[in-house]
Amino acid sequence: MQAVGSGHEDDGLAALFAAARSVRERAHAPYSRFRVGAALRDEFGAIHAGCNVENAAYPVGTCAEAGAIAAMIAAGGRRVTAILVCGDGAGLVTPCGACRQRIREFALPDTPIHAAGSEGILRSFTLAELLPESFGPETLGE
Repeated sequence: MQAVGSGHEDDGLAALFAAARSVRERAHAPYSRFRVGAALRDEFGAIHAGCNVENAAYPVGTCAEAGAIAAMIAAGGRRVTAILVCGDGAGLVTPCGACRQRIREFALPDTPIHAAGSEGILRSFTLAELLPESFGPETLGE
């Protein structure tokens, strides 16, 4: 495990980690009790955060990454330059398949995605590693 606070300040990971860990505490997870926070940096350097919001009708809950992306769009950002997902679990907490595709809409294949636990970053990936040969806006000629 790489603890945030030991050399990551230069690349902005400490701020992403702090935002994701803080917002995770406000997650609405009464059913799973599995709280997740996500924080991303946009093309302007602003940080946007989101947490999971469960619903008694399970399919209509919202993932933390989706909340962070919605906050970015609402604030005027259009490009994810880095994202950090923070959750506790027996294994790595990485974006689900649907969120990998959501991230893909606003990120490039080399965009870093960091998986963290309470104590720090556990592993880092690129979007291409988590979603190889992805379908993106350019596929549609956008």
